[in-house]
Amino acid sequence: MNRQDHDIIALKLGMTNCYLIRGSGDYIMVDAGPPKALPDFQRKMEQLGIDPSTVKQIFITHMHFDHMGSLAEISELTGATSAMHHLDKELVEKGTIIMPGGIGSWGKFLTAFLWTIKPMVNKNIGPVPVDQSLDGSAYSLEKFQVHGKVFHTPGHTAGSISLLLNSGEAFVGDLAMSGFPRVSGPGPFVLGDDLETMKQSWQLLLDEGARKIYPSHGKPFDAGIFEKYLNG
Repeated sequence: MNRQDHDIIALKLGMTNCYLIRGSGDYIMVDAGPPKALPDFQRKMEQLGIDPSTVKQIFITHMHFDHMGSLAEISELTGATSAMHHLDKELVEKGTIIMPGGIGSWGKFLTAFLWTIKPMVNKNIGPVPVDQSLDGSAYSLEKFQVHGKVFHTPGHTAGSISLLLNSGEAFVGDLAMSGFPRVSGPGPFVLGDDLETMKQSWQLLLDEGARKIYPSHGKPFDAGIFEKYLNG
């Protein structure tokens, strides 16, 4: 857990960095972690001294199990509503488990491994209702007293989204990473639909003012890293 000066709180739930972003007293949350993460969420909220009921909305960056696996339980505890892009929302509400494809040889190896654990994931993930469907247009966070927007940033999945604050912090889910399973510093996620589409999404975030990237796997890093891959 890590409290930032501008009221960003990182919550590590299982393998996934989830985030709380404070508005004027209440919070929005980015992602809900893997299945069975509720006890960990409750313990960390208690340690932080944050009432779970102050979480008003949960934004799911994409459909994969380590991001939405505890959505139903955390939504029930907090009373928060949930939102995600409609292209991924439909699959989550059907309980459809899709493993990502691999980018590069290491990514393809990891994809093969993920298929071996898919039966276990299927046992722990069922249909999950999502309250709000987002489309391709920018969605303002001002109703939560958070100065920023949600953008459609496909590439890892067709319905991936990123939250970008006016101050330059971007919460990108698996659009990029800086920790395992990536082994060579910040950069592209090694799993996903299409690297070129990811790059287009990075460019969008840079154009909209992203300065610091908060990935779901690994530590935050400077958005300038994207330039290395866009210009390389």
